[in-house]
Amino acid sequence: MNIEFIENKLGEVIKELEKEVMSILMDESLDKGQTNLRMKPLASTKQILENALDSIKMVDKLNQEDLAK
Repeated sequence: MNIEFIENKLGEVIKELEKEVMSILMDESLDKGQTNLRMKPLASTKQILENALDSIKMVDKLNQEDLAK
């Protein structure tokens, strides 16, 4: 499994999410409530991606340990 490739691709997605977050934060037409409502899905998505990457790394590590036995 190519963990580096997966990390790079998820990093690209996270960068795009961060761009979206910045555009929401810079939008002065939104009040605090609207800003928060728009931010929650993006923050959740980022956390899900980070958790998925951690899980993939853990599975790969366990697989490598099994192969070493």
